[in-house]
Amino acid sequence: MKFSVALPSAYEGLGYPIGMMRDPAAIARLARAAESFGYAVVWANDHLSTPHFLRGAGDRPLFYEPLVTLAHLAAVTERIGLGTAVLALPLRDPVLLAKQLATLDVLSRGRLVAGVGLGAYPEELADARPDLAGRRAERFEEMLGALRMLLDDGGGTYRGRTVRFADVELAPAALQRPLPMYIGGHGTAAIARAARWGQGWMPGWRPLAELRERIAVLRERLASAGRDPHAVAIAPELSATIARRHEDAVARYESSRFVRHRHARDRTGRDPSAMTAANLVGSADAIRDRVAALAEAGVDHCAALAFPAESVDELIEQWQLFAEEVCRSTSV
Repeated sequence: MKFSVALPSAYEGLGYPIGMMRDPAAIARLARAAESFGYAVVWANDHLSTPHFLRGAGDRPLFYEPLVTLAHLAAVTERIGLGTAVLALPLRDPVLLAKQLATLDVLSRGRLVAGVGLGAYPEELADARPDLAGRRAERFEEMLGALRMLLDDGGGTYRGRTVRFADVELAPAALQRPLPMYIGGHGTAAIARAARWGQGWMPGWRPLAELRERIAVLRERLASAGRDPHAVAIAPELSATIARRHEDAVARYESSRFVRHRHARDRTGRDPSAMTAANLVGSADAIRDRVAALAEAGVDHCAALAFPAESVDELIEQWQLFAEEVCRSTSV
């Protein structure tokens, strides 16, 4: 089982206080701490524009662009993977994005993992690309196909309804072939996309029984497509809080701004009351039991773990305690 952590580089106002990342040096400090604790990947989230519900309430939240952020971190770390969780793919230009991804993979010596998704907020696409408003899913599908062509073949011609380019050639090529692309999303459409184009599937938290069922569907789709049923890593994005006493961790988690935001803004149809049980919250023993159950269900990677915190120091303390009590003592 792999464990990795989400950077708070694009979460201010969503799960962390506005101003927490005002000092940009904190980003490198966090990445180096995650590397020293043995985490597999640090992940950067993506928001091009300030979400509407965070506007007009004081200071603007800071959302650092993920690919530039990871390029910076490639120069100040040695081993840890560098991931996007997730890039809002419909907002991006496919040729430029393929060039950026391949370059970042080369500069990081093959450490990039490209997590991609629809984007959390439809209004972000409507604001930035009004010509594509209402066409997120179509754009996402075409972007996936175009990126695989550009990254795997080094270029080509693509003529879709929302993505079009002709006779493109890109170099340098990514060091990793194929470049790992993790497909975000919970539903059957995301599973189908992961089976067709992905090297990983990144759902959000789900009740365990539902997650197990969807993993089985993914395995079946992979086999039907002629791929190895285990060719796609199962890497759910989870949240976590650890404390010496189980009840202290639960209280801390459930009172956090991270959980309050999820309860207020979650559009996936998930039951908010199941959130604590479905994530990695509690004492070390309770979390290890949960990790064992996830592994039994087919999870390979507890990815982009988001720990509620009110400061960079508090976040590092949570990362360290989790690494010492869970990561290093989990044998699954």
